[in-house]
Amino acid sequence: MILKTTAILMLSFTISFGFGQKEAYVIYNSKGKKVSFNSMKMGLLEQSFVFFGEFHDNPICHWMEYEITKEMFLTHENKLKLGFEMFEQDQQILLDNYLNGSIDETLFNDSCRLWLNYATDYKPIVDYARQNGLFCLASNIPRVYASRLFKRGRVSLDSLSELEKSYMVPLDFKVDTTLSQYAALLEMGEHMGSRINFVEAQAIKDATMAHFLLKNWNKDEFFLHFNGAYHSDFYQGILSYLLTDNPDLSYATISTVAQDDTGKLEKEHFGRADYIICVDNDMTKTH
Repeated sequence: MILKTTAILMLSFTISFGFGQKEAYVIYNSKGKKVSFNSMKMGLLEQSFVFFGEFHDNPICHWMEYEITKEMFLTHENKLKLGFEMFEQDQQILLDNYLNGSIDETLFNDSCRLWLNYATDYKPIVDYARQNGLFCLASNIPRVYASRLFKRGRVSLDSLSELEKSYMVPLDFKVDTTLSQYAALLEMGEHMGSRINFVEAQAIKDATMAHFLLKNWNKDEFFLHFNGAYHSDFYQGILSYLLTDNPDLSYATISTVAQDDTGKLEKEHFGRADYIICVDNDMTKTH
């Protein structure tokens, strides 16, 4: 009996250590060194602005966004504000009314242009904000206007009403096409027949989000902003506009990448953000 038990234990030991454990995700710093969640958390808490660059369909991102929201609230309490690329500026009143209880969930869901994955991926954070009295910013330009710019150029926005223009950055915003992210879009736009419109349609989203973040921030407050990784990767996009207007801001960025092997960060991702969540390529999608 003893020999049999020992044999089973040895077999268990061999299976456990012989095959190893595949990690669903690993957090790295900008230089490719592994860091703990707690280490990342402490680095984020020191900054006035934190940009979480997500993959919109990745469950690891959405779980970690929720966890970071809770950790930042424990420290900053009601000085914490949340910002969402996923909500557009003309939805701000609806979002405010849902958060303060003026409208119920059914009316909010029916009235808002919610993303298909809202219920699983963003609702938990919005409801956490509602329960704890946190302000949420609908930071993005209404997509209909970004689409209009792409199809017809920036001049097509001049004829909008003053109300419509209030939902976006002032239309004299600059676009620095020397930035690597915009330069890449410029090259991609070559195959779409309108290179500059393609870049400007992205830039007006970045500039609008930066514009409303600054407009709704006071010096003793902290903003946690959720956006697609491309909007803040390599400290560009939203950050390039934010720092042009206020170069002394303190900030930190998170990005998301996917690899077949999460055990070592690939060199192309070095410098992408302060913290890089490397997720296994086989991770399931939320939509």
